[in-house]
Amino acid sequence: MNIVHAMNLTRCLTPLIIALALGLTTGCGKKDSHGGGGGGHAHVAPHGGLLVEVGDHAYNVELVRDADAGKLTAYVLDGHAENFVRLALPSFDLVAITGGEKKSLTLRAVANAATGETVGNTSQFEAQADWLKKSGDFPGTITALEIKGTTFRDIAFYLKK
Repeated sequence: MNIVHAMNLTRCLTPLIIALALGLTTGCGKKDSHGGGGGGHAHVAPHGGLLVEVGDHAYNVELVRDADAGKLTAYVLDGHAENFVRLALPSFDLVAITGGEKKSLTLRAVANAATGETVGNTSQFEAQADWLKKSGDFPGTITALEIKGTTFRDIAFYLKK
């Protein structure tokens, strides 16, 4: 290959290389500065809990366990885990597997006078169960969750103590 042919080839391929590079670096527009692993990106859980992706990067549910109190709190958040998403639901259910047994848990809507959230218009849900005090890490699924007219089913998670 002569030098002129190589220069022409480089001129033709440069826009393609730039387009590919831009395509590989785009996504949700957020930097992957907070870990995540696996080559993707992740977002920071605002309450230090576990972020569970709902839909294709549409929403998140943050699960926060207080083992001493035997309480599990869920916060429904947007796809970037930056803003709360209020739901009209009075409750939703999840199933956990702990100690070789399936355990059901109903998380009920929480009103918050400080934020103006009410049961039927809130992003926060809670449940209390004694088994949460004793259980270690466990897998589970949120059986169904309706967010803005779309019902998401069998949302898997793995909650660490």
